[in-house]
Amino acid sequence: MQKNIHNIERAVRVGVGLILVSLAFVGPANLWFLLGLVPLVTGLIGWCPPYAMLGISTCKMQKK
Repeated sequence: MQKNIHNIERAVRVGVGLILVSLAFVGPANLWFLLGLVPLVTGLIGWCPPYAMLGISTCKMQKK
């Protein structure tokens, strides 16, 4: 798995994921907080499966 998410996008994904997961502890009890696990995990590992399937990468290209 090669990283395909830029650091700024990773930070945004982690932030959004944490906000959505926090809904499990605040507000009405429902399972929508599980949706926050997707951006949280992809942000933490730096790899997005749909990006990989579509050949998208927001990382800067490394010079050779």
